[in-house]
Amino acid sequence: MARKLKPLWPEPEPLSPVVTEEQARQIANIFGTPVYVYSQRILEEQADKALAFPNAFGLTVRYAMKANPNSNILKIFAKKGIQIDASSGYEVRRAILAGVPPQDILLTSQQMPDNLTELLQQGVNYTVCSLNQLDQFESRARSHTKNKLDISVRINPGLGSGGTNRTNTGGPASSFGIWHEQIDEVLFMAKQENLNINRIHSHIGSGSDPEVWKKVALMSLKNVKKFLDAGHNVQTLNLGGGYKVARMSYEKETDLQECGAPIKEAFEKFANGDIGRALRLEIEPGTFLVANAGCVIARAIDYKKTPKYNFIITDSGMTEVTRPSLYGAQHPISVIPYQDPRFIISNMRLGRFIVSGHCCESGDILTPGKGDSEALQEREILAPSKITGSLVVIGGTGAYCSGMSTKHYNSYPEAPEVLIDKNNKAHLIRKRGSLDDILKNEVPI
Repeated sequence: MARKLKPLWPEPEPLSPVVTEEQARQIANIFGTPVYVYSQRILEEQADKALAFPNAFGLTVRYAMKANPNSNILKIFAKKGIQIDASSGYEVRRAILAGVPPQDILLTSQQMPDNLTELLQQGVNYTVCSLNQLDQFESRARSHTKNKLDISVRINPGLGSGGTNRTNTGGPASSFGIWHEQIDEVLFMAKQENLNINRIHSHIGSGSDPEVWKKVALMSLKNVKKFLDAGHNVQTLNLGGGYKVARMSYEKETDLQECGAPIKEAFEKFANGDIGRALRLEIEPGTFLVANAGCVIARAIDYKKTPKYNFIITDSGMTEVTRPSLYGAQHPISVIPYQDPRFIISNMRLGRFIVSGHCCESGDILTPGKGDSEALQEREILAPSKITGSLVVIGGTGAYCSGMSTKHYNSYPEAPEVLIDKNNKAHLIRKRGSLDDILKNEVPI
């Protein structure tokens, strides 16, 4: 069935702020394409914004490392005083190997790791995400202490927010956390197992509406009161992440000061009310910290025409950037002209293009419909008369790209990663993969 055609974007998107045209050419020449590129300057700027989130009684910022788990990025944030939100036991181990102290790691996972006892002994903090996990936690944790055990509990508040259903992590369609109407069961089990709930965790997804955040904060504070009334010494309320980033110029980005102001006010009212508890705030940004600090530099390897569309084929695609084919997510795309004296900048022209990846897969499209991976959406792109050989820069790829790509599909090796430091020097932080890497775990019989 033919894909639907969405309306055209009104104008070309600017080049990613991560690189200049000259830097992009140099990096492509040295490291080849496709290649991920990150900016330390932008990473640190975003970290400073997160650390300035309004708060009443103290703030902990945890980087949701699933967004991009490269150890060099973890080290940059650790130096800024940002702690870690891990989503698996394996992420915990990666963070520790990168030098993050175990006590600065909070593990909130759909799957309880087999080595949880070991991680707890090292000082890693753990969030229970289901009644089953709560039931298992006591036996895992009791092996290294006879004291009352502190534990964090993730509660689904019944409300979510997100750009698509697949990025919404709250509400009745989400499996994350314990449904808020089951709090009485949590309290009963905690009493039976001699557990103290010291942190309530909530996360609603990727949204930018301050009113939604305020509403969820108030709902979460009501849940905190239930635990305090039951005798638990709750010290912290973790509101998760999901702060919307504007990858595209027309998108609305979350203003952390605007978003945080009503949350700070809600915490102050809670402390001055009947309970009188001053809670520490935790947030867990991932996309906000890294999305626009990264881009992918690819190369146009072919150009094709059909009666309906003009296609730019790149040597990248879903092997590096899966979000478009998964969510219908939008990424800015710019073309840097092929360096050849026969094709000069004056030959640049606006054109309507579909940008495609290199995989033998109909879904490998970098310009899908907005929020609709089943649709095609032409882009206005400033491109040279000779497109083949030109560089194609895909912006907004610092988050949920390298760590979430369909790498090795069609046996394409993993792309390298490069970090531009504050002195504008490019460093290789992950080598390009090889076919040997893909084959090394296969066992012949």
